[in-house]
Amino acid sequence: MLKKLASLMSFLLSFWFSYELPTLLKYEQALTAHISQELFTRNTGNSLYYKAVSKSLSLKVSLSKHQVTLYQGTNKIKSYPVAIGRSGWETPKGNFKVIELWENPTWIHPLTGQVISSKDPRNPLGHYWIGFWTNGRNWIGFHGTPDTNSVGKDSSHGCIRMYNKDVEELAHQVSIGTVVTVVK
Repeated sequence: MLKKLASLMSFLLSFWFSYELPTLLKYEQALTAHISQELFTRNTGNSLYYKAVSKSLSLKVSLSKHQVTLYQGTNKIKSYPVAIGRSGWETPKGNFKVIELWENPTWIHPLTGQVISSKDPRNPLGHYWIGFWTNGRNWIGFHGTPDTNSVGKDSSHGCIRMYNKDVEELAHQVSIGTVVTVVK
């Protein structure tokens, strides 16, 4: 394990000066029967942390109900209302895994490529981003929104919009690798 970690750290440090490393959310390590440690990055500083990853946590998005539900195994923990992709920008259905977790994300407009900083009040992502799908150019994930009236509607470019307080709560529970299932 230490050899793998040293190798990963060496690899990441080799890109330190070429790329801005995503910054990290700091989490306390949880100790339960169903966890393992995984390395992950988040958008809050240039440090690497371990986070205990619960293998039994999962998310299920019901597009027809405009709802995401957090599960621990088969037990429903909590459901949240969401907005989904509008016509022509439908949220993809299928089985995915969380691949990104960001705090204070920068938004890149999918049509124009315009970059909007996390500090810009026009940033439509809110304070958290939980990415679970990409085709290499576009990304889909859960995020907050300044437009609270859009929650419960088909109104996004494919993403799952949530109330800011809800996506913050969710971001502190899930981790890289958490299973995301999107159904009709």
